[in-house]
Amino acid sequence: MRRLLRAQERGCVNPPSKAEIVTREDSRLATAEQRLRALGINLPAPPEPFGTYAEAVQTGNLLFLSGMLPTESRGAKFVGRVGAELDVETGRKAAYLATLNVLAVARQHLGSLDKVTRVVRLGVSVATSGDVRDQPKIADAASQLLQDVFGKDKNPCRLVYGVASLPLGTPVELEVIFEIAA
Repeated sequence: MRRLLRAQERGCVNPPSKAEIVTREDSRLATAEQRLRALGINLPAPPEPFGTYAEAVQTGNLLFLSGMLPTESRGAKFVGRVGAELDVETGRKAAYLATLNVLAVARQHLGSLDKVTRVVRLGVSVATSGDVRDQPKIADAASQLLQDVFGKDKNPCRLVYGVASLPLGTPVELEVIFEIAA
């Protein structure tokens, strides 16, 4: 855990290994914000929209997030397609960073991730070339981080697409729907 904390402080976006993930014994941590702290994750500043749209829209008890990319500041941290310029592990790192951006936007909109009662849906688009079939492995990096933060009992249904290209040339784009407390 200390190694993970040091890596996060240095700004590393590598997904934690299974040994570094909060264990089932730590599930006593009741809230998403407590789990984030236990994981040593400091969320980045929420990304700004890259066009004319809202990054988060709440209707009733649902919060819809627009496509979240693996960006830092105003630029893409990862560029390329899995199977061409990037390998699966780099795709996983991109999915992890995009998930951090999801969490940052949700927190900005809600004030606290503790208001999330369920992750309803996770849509993952993966830019690939050729005969790539590992899109689920890449999507697992996003699914695992959401599970680590919100708990296994709040796992979403998931849809994974392989696509030809994504905005800014990124390898991954996430779409998330959260159920939130009234």
